[in-house]
Amino acid sequence: MDFQHTEDRRMLADTLNRFIAEQYAFPVRDRIARSPQGCDRAMWRRFAELGAVGALFPEADGGFGGAGFDIAVVFECLGRGLVVEPFLGALLAGRALLLGGGGGGAQRERLAQLIDGRACAAFAHDEPGSHYELTTVRTRAERSGDGWVLTGAKGVVEQAAQASFFVVSARTAGRDDDAHGIGLFVVPADAPGVSWRDYRKIDGGRAAEVRFERVALPGEAALVDTHDAPAGDDGQGAALLERVLGYGLLALSAEALGAMDVAKEATLDYLRTRQQFGMPIGSFQALQHRMADLLLEVEQARSAVINAAAQLDAPRTVRERALAAAKYSIGRIGTLVAEESIQLHGGIGMTWELPLSHYAKRLVMIDHQLGDEDHHLARYIALAKR
Repeated sequence: MDFQHTEDRRMLADTLNRFIAEQYAFPVRDRIARSPQGCDRAMWRRFAELGAVGALFPEADGGFGGAGFDIAVVFECLGRGLVVEPFLGALLAGRALLLGGGGGGAQRERLAQLIDGRACAAFAHDEPGSHYELTTVRTRAERSGDGWVLTGAKGVVEQAAQASFFVVSARTAGRDDDAHGIGLFVVPADAPGVSWRDYRKIDGGRAAEVRFERVALPGEAALVDTHDAPAGDDGQGAALLERVLGYGLLALSAEALGAMDVAKEATLDYLRTRQQFGMPIGSFQALQHRMADLLLEVEQARSAVINAAAQLDAPRTVRERALAAAKYSIGRIGTLVAEESIQLHGGIGMTWELPLSHYAKRLVMIDHQLGDEDHHLARYIALAKR
């Protein structure tokens, strides 16, 4: 089978990799990641000018890509450079705007601002104690005249302090874990009642705990109104939420693959150059065996990402199984790559000055975003029974 990307995707990957190597080298990335903002708005606009954000969305909606492999290409490049700018938030929020079909022109203008780098967005779904469960939503949205009043809290919202707006999951009906009665709402970051506690993440960049205290929203803020719609009884909001988060699973899997490739290459180079007993340590058979196993695992992860990208528009069960398999694979293999790379480097692998330690931290933390390996293995098994 031919796994070569199209010429357009290869050109995009070459452009992004070259830009990151020349303008976003590790010292630059480290400075941005440790800054009070946790990202660089000027750099975000430059990425947008290169088409990195537009590639995440279909041409009909102002982008020039949007397919699974377009998303995978972009995020694999971002993973290679440990980019901390808010691409994941833009992808999730933008897809919610498109798939939700709410708000009309106002939401399309928000998407246009994301694509050209004028705005940043954050997707706020996870809540304290939700344990990755899709339909565990305690944040509430209540009708108030023609609008809504939103109350609740969200945890670990990526780059919340830099967001122009949030897309927030909230419950309009039912119990906290019900599949029906879930809606998505667009909330301006400067709306009265919105507050957050910002903090630095261990793997770079920033996140926040966000609170919504009786935030008044207009009716068009609802991307999915399950309170009145009969489709809500069938899990309309949950289905949209699952679809949107699926894009995030592919993106994180591809990002991890890019980071794994860099960690693998750095470790190979170290084994070839580090001298012990008058010879490169890579000549020791025990280390060769460990490295060979690592290379095989990385290729298995690559296959899982390719499969997930190919199935992104497939029927639900096929799509979700492929995404769960990819996220499980990169969670398990990413952690293995992080551990083996550091062990093969020895103590120097843990130092702040060596980029490898930062790749290792990012790989471990990706496993815990949008569901860890245990969660997605269980999900894959459950989907197989349907």
